[in-house]
Amino acid sequence: MERRVELVELSPAALRALADGDLAAAQAAAPVPLTPYLAGAECRWVWRIRAEQVVADPASARWVTRVVRDPERELTVGRAGFHGPPDASGMVEVGYSIDPAHRRQGYARAALRALLAWAADEPAVTTVRASVAPANVASRDLVLGAGFVVVGEQIDEEDGLEIVHEVPAGARLR
Repeated sequence: MERRVELVELSPAALRALADGDLAAAQAAAPVPLTPYLAGAECRWVWRIRAEQVVADPASARWVTRVVRDPERELTVGRAGFHGPPDASGMVEVGYSIDPAHRRQGYARAALRALLAWAADEPAVTTVRASVAPANVASRDLVLGAGFVVVGEQIDEEDGLEIVHEVPAGARLR
C-alpha cells in the first residue's frame, strides 16, 4: 500500500515546546495531535535548532521541520522538512524521522516524496540534498532509490560522519 502524508507546519510556540520536551504545551499550540515520540529525546535536538532558527529568521518557518501526518488514518507518524530555505546556490537539505511505532510502513518514503514534490514546485530550488549516516541503511537505500547520488561526505556535530547525496530539483519519487 502506498502511503500518502501531509506535512503540517508548526507554530514557533509549538516548536519551542517540543524543544523543551513539553508535549502538553506543544499540543496546545499545534494544529494536529502530537505524540510522545515528537517530544522525546530522539527529536528534541531538531526542534531546538528549528525553534531558534525561526526566531532568528521568521521567513524560514515555512521551510523547516514539520509534522508528518497520515490523513487517511488521522495519525501523526513523525517529522520531516528542510533544514531551511534554499541557499544561494538553490540547495535545500531534507531531514525526516518516523516514529519507531510506524517505521517500515512506507511513511519515510511518503515523506520524502512530499519533500521532493515541494522542492520541485519552488522555483528557487535547484538541488535537494540528503545527508545520511553510513549505518542508517534504511535511509541510504531510500535516497538512493529516489535517484540521489553520492557527492561527498561531511562531519555533522550531532550525527558524526554523513554521506552526502543530491538530486536535481524536479526529481519525483514514485
